[in-house]
Amino acid sequence: MKIAFATQDMKRVDAHFGWAKNVAIYEVTADGHQFLEAIQFDGELAEDGNEDKLAPKLDAIKDCAILYVAAIGGSGAARVVAMKVHPIKVNEPESITDILNKLQVVLRDAPPPWLRKAMLKGQERQFNFDEEEMSHA
Repeated sequence: MKIAFATQDMKRVDAHFGWAKNVAIYEVTADGHQFLEAIQFDGELAEDGNEDKLAPKLDAIKDCAILYVAAIGGSGAARVVAMKVHPIKVNEPESITDILNKLQVVLRDAPPPWLRKAMLKGQERQFNFDEEEMSHA
């Protein structure tokens, strides 16, 4: 599953979603994690109530299951949740690697229901049609 991190320094979750210079995206499984991409943002990122600056960030995380942030505004959080991305706020800057390692353990052991649901993001529901053979006489 893809996880996004709002980060200024590419090492820690240390950025407000709206003002983040970078969004780092990783793939994480019970067996490991790998860095996929960093999307950089420039221009006016200050806290100014300008919702337009969120559009490129929302587009960057659309395939992610979880978004880690230092902070996120109410309307930004609502837009993230509407995309079926689960925002998680960290209370103080936290190492991205530490978060990924913790997630791996949780995925391997017993993911809570909200995380099991997040893990399904992007996977099409699969049906086994072999069991329902239709006979046309």
